[in-house]
Amino acid sequence: MTKKDKKSFNQSLAEWKLFIYNPNTRQFLGRTAKSWGLILLFYLVFYGFLAALFSFTMWAMLQTLNDEVPKYRDQIPSPGLMVFPKPATALEYSFSLSDEDSYKEYVEALTWFLKSYGSEEQKNLTVCPDGELYEQNGPVYSACQFPLELLNECSGLNDTQYGYSKGQPCILVKMNRIIGLKPKGEPRIVCTSKNEHVAQLSTYPVTGAMNLKYFPYYGKKLHVGYLQPIVAVQAFFNPVNVTRKEATFDCKIEGSSNLKNQDDRDKFLGRITFKITMNA
Repeated sequence: MTKKDKKSFNQSLAEWKLFIYNPNTRQFLGRTAKSWGLILLFYLVFYGFLAALFSFTMWAMLQTLNDEVPKYRDQIPSPGLMVFPKPATALEYSFSLSDEDSYKEYVEALTWFLKSYGSEEQKNLTVCPDGELYEQNGPVYSACQFPLELLNECSGLNDTQYGYSKGQPCILVKMNRIIGLKPKGEPRIVCTSKNEHVAQLSTYPVTGAMNLKYFPYYGKKLHVGYLQPIVAVQAFFNPVNVTRKEATFDCKIEGSSNLKNQDDRDKFLGRITFKITMNA
């Protein structure tokens, strides 16, 4: 047969059938059963070894980790500050006095967050001595009670709307949790208004104190029921006859030599700035 000669369909089909299985040589796809067996055995051993190597590597790495405390914690020596409820946009609160739905989510978020600070939820927590670190050796770690009354008008005990319906909104400020952190001195959160001609602030507790008894924190798994100390700030807008009022507020940690509130690389280290816009 020359190159110009074309194979018939039956010839091509017969060749394919012979390639798939040759009854004379007993080859399947060009290989004998022994050849296929050796190939499968090779890949079985090869991939089995890779799986075993990966499993051993993961096991060895996990042996170096503690399930209760992160291994590396030296990158966060000082905590940042956070505000709650979470603003709809980046650190900007906006609501209207005439529209209850505009601040409904803020009120619901505050109620949900402060639920764990209720007297019923804290009945099994420890009454700790004030003004000193509450260091524990384990294996059981107890959490200190945080009296919700310290938040005064922002506690939700007297005003379930947290001041929003009156145009006097409450914002909670808290430090990020850092395992093993032991503040020195008398740490407190100090908040000020950058627009005092528009609004002033009240802080609860009055001094913004972060009692030492809530430190150190031992981690989520060990320190079950832990309640971090929080500070509430309430904004009071001046009675100016305008339909839109907005003011910016700055909060920072003070009173502790080992808690920073200024860092060029991290603007949230030890401080936070937020804005409240209130429409009529």
